[in-house]
Amino acid sequence: MPSTAPEISTDQLTCNAALFERQRPQPSTAVVSARGELDAANCDEFVDFTLRDGEHTHWLVVDLTGLSFFATAGFSALQRLNVRCAGEDIRWALVPSLAVDRLLRICDPDSTLPICIDVTTALTAVHGDPPRLLELIPEPR
Repeated sequence: MPSTAPEISTDQLTCNAALFERQRPQPSTAVVSARGELDAANCDEFVDFTLRDGEHTHWLVVDLTGLSFFATAGFSALQRLNVRCAGEDIRWALVPSLAVDRLLRICDPDSTLPICIDVTTALTAVHGDPPRLLELIPEPR
């Protein structure tokens, strides 16, 4: 009897000292992994690769656990990714490596980026209920 498990589509891009790979465990879900080094030489390509199929993506996990080097240009790339995901209504989460986490503690001390401890937790987070927005209530005079 043939297997009825869904096929996971994958594509990849080698760019300078990094390998970017995208998997689609579900049709509207993408898991983008990066291995190697993310810096000024490849951060634009990383953002473009990550959102290349944005019109078909509702949920996105960015797995950076394979990065051994993460420059400040990589942080800027994550900020751009955050803005573009908000603009395209894509729920996303980030799984950092030690190198990424080290820089995020300096550049993002308030944890404004959606960080998770592993890919499984990140997939659960992006598919869960969206975070509640702050509601401003005027005080009576």
